[in-house]
Amino acid sequence: MPLRGVGHSKLVGDEAPFFDSLAELDAWFTQPHSKLAGVFQYQPRPQVKGQSDNRGKLLVCHDYKGGYTESPSGTCYTFNFWSLCDTFVYFSHHRITVPPSGWINAAHKQGVKMLGVLILEHSESDTDGLKLLLGNVPSLSTGSDAASGSIRLSAHYASCLAELAFQRGFDGYLLNFESSLPGGAEQARALTAWITLLRAELRSKVGTHADVVWYDSVIISGELRYQNRLNHRNLPFFLASDALFTNYFWPPNYPALGAGYFLSIDPVLLGNSPITRNVQTRVKTLQSVLTGVDVWGRSQYGGGGFNSYRAITHIDPQSLGLSVALFGPAWTWESEQDKPGWNWEQWWDYERKLWIGPSHPGEIVPVPDPPKLSDVPPYNEGAFKPLSAFFVNTPSPDPAKSPFYTCFSPGVGWSWFVDGVNVLQTEKGWTDIDKQCSIGNLAWPTPALKWEGDGRNEDLPTASTAFDMTDGWNGGNTLKISVRCGGSDAEDAFFRCIWLPVQSLTISAGRSYETCIAYKPGSDETVDLDLTVMVKPLSLGEEGETKLEVGQAILTDLLHGWSKQELTFTSTSTSGPISIAVGLVVGFVAKDPSLPCNFALSLGKLAVYPSPPTPPISVGSPRVFWARFAPDSATDSLANLVGVLTWDTALSLPPMPPIDPYKNHPEDPRPAWVLDDALPQSISFLYFNVYVTTYASETAMSDLLPATFIGTTGLDGRANRFYVEPQCLPQGLEGKRCLRFYVQGVTNLGEVLPWERCAFVDYIIKP
Repeated sequence: MPLRGVGHSKLVGDEAPFFDSLAELDAWFTQPHSKLAGVFQYQPRPQVKGQSDNRGKLLVCHDYKGGYTESPSGTCYTFNFWSLCDTFVYFSHHRITVPPSGWINAAHKQGVKMLGVLILEHSESDTDGLKLLLGNVPSLSTGSDAASGSIRLSAHYASCLAELAFQRGFDGYLLNFESSLPGGAEQARALTAWITLLRAELRSKVGTHADVVWYDSVIISGELRYQNRLNHRNLPFFLASDALFTNYFWPPNYPALGAGYFLSIDPVLLGNSPITRNVQTRVKTLQSVLTGVDVWGRSQYGGGGFNSYRAITHIDPQSLGLSVALFGPAWTWESEQDKPGWNWEQWWDYERKLWIGPSHPGEIVPVPDPPKLSDVPPYNEGAFKPLSAFFVNTPSPDPAKSPFYTCFSPGVGWSWFVDGVNVLQTEKGWTDIDKQCSIGNLAWPTPALKWEGDGRNEDLPTASTAFDMTDGWNGGNTLKISVRCGGSDAEDAFFRCIWLPVQSLTISAGRSYETCIAYKPGSDETVDLDLTVMVKPLSLGEEGETKLEVGQAILTDLLHGWSKQELTFTSTSTSGPISIAVGLVVGFVAKDPSLPCNFALSLGKLAVYPSPPTPPISVGSPRVFWARFAPDSATDSLANLVGVLTWDTALSLPPMPPIDPYKNHPEDPRPAWVLDDALPQSISFLYFNVYVTTYASETAMSDLLPATFIGTTGLDGRANRFYVEPQCLPQGLEGKRCLRFYVQGVTNLGEVLPWERCAFVDYIIKP
């Protein structure tokens, strides 16, 4: 979280971020816990007609330095290519890994499932492995039936794990059992039965989208034997789960062998039967087989790293239809971090080459020779391909169900801006995955520019995309797009116009939406710019199916050189949801069009949301209703102040005209007032900015003094809480006895509340 100061010693993060034993989980459940209110709910991405759903999908399995590494006082690895993946696993080697709330929010905002991990490693986990099946029994010996020798099965831990996922807001588990089962085949069978209990509990508590993924490790005999593909020895575990995550030690022919084996399985076993198809049974397809690829290259065909494309080529998600489970993508950070001169910018260049390719068209990415394997014939997978070459760039969820907002944050920064004003400057930066949003999935690695209109026949300008950490609207950076255009001798070259797509989305047929973009143009005196926000269809179906009705853009000048434009549009598609691109039409006038010219655009915000009903019905104004500060203990100095700041939000409905209940006939079917269905969204906030002002005495308190920004919410998954400690408070508190906290809300559309709709609370040290 962007937070003033360094060395924060007692930040209140996610409570119980992980558990190292089932006993710890039981102990946690002895106390009541409520669902985290600051975690976004998962919204699936709608399927657009005409887009194939048979391509393999991507699961990304994060494993970065043991997990739980993000800090408000430094930069750290973040994942930013959510539009390419469908599921993300937050991985660590604790018994139960609970994904941090910020990671869950980042995934859910872009339609990606977030899974935790249940892991059993080495022989010391045997006790918990048996206890998992028997429940919280006083003695493990009570779990066997002496007459039959079978293992009795309890749903206790299945229920606990599902409840944990519900309360913390994530979507299921990867089951990583890398230890042989002492009970052999009998315990293996009981384990598959327990997995079905876990799936049922997750469906009931979390939702029908919840997933259980089995890692290819233990086989039907209970032995730890990696199979590296789907086969008879791991089939029962696959059938009990939603997907199989294969191990990485496979030769190039194994993906096709596994796919062939899948096609030989009775469809009834895969849930593809009216008898077996129900809410608890999801039909398995080839996409349910996740072939493992280790970016670290440990016994991986191709050697991992920038050679990962070699392995994925044989998995062939486009045509064969198998999915990919990519493990350890933070290799780009950990393998480079100790090199001289290494910094975040160098990491980002390295990271984006792996995922989306180089920033300059035609640039060759060198790759090392892959390891030579004696028992594997040589293959030629061709030149380097980025990971994006194998997977669909999928739009975020429909803004009608979950309003779309981005400030183009990668989840790190060095500054923090509020309405264009720099309120925080740090030396070592900050990391806050909760603030991460789409980085503009159509703008990388370079924007796909087009001439606006069909009449121009000359070379297109070239463009480059980068994060500018020195400026922002609301957040820590801008998305800066630099355009270079060659000279032209055409008669109409004095005014040229390009289409600049930024973000793809999926919208519903017949729905009206609004989009708002905040931007800051930049050019020298030789170029004048004319910008217009625009929406265009990406999916082209049958004639007449994907038309868009687009209104007139409304321009508003903001402070500090920023402007915003708002636009209303409606899909008139007759075939369901369609994919659209939101971007800018950029007209530029060069004083001498025969000479090359350059200009840049800094994008600070993009929001897309449902239009209000027609005729417009005001749903009121969100506000911070009240604030309260509770110190941890009494103190005689503000410089040592520690405590928790809490608040609540409310909705102020507009004033009502006088109502005469007898004016209309009692049978009049028209209601006296109508409220918008989007009323709950009107009181939804992304985060809160917290400020403080100090006073020498109570008599000096007023609203006239400037306030100092001390941080934002977002660390702990709580909606309305901020932990105060001396490190985040401003200097110069000596002799001051009064302190006022201000809480400023930022709505789910990225709008900062005016001060008259914010709240403050005073804390006074009595003499």
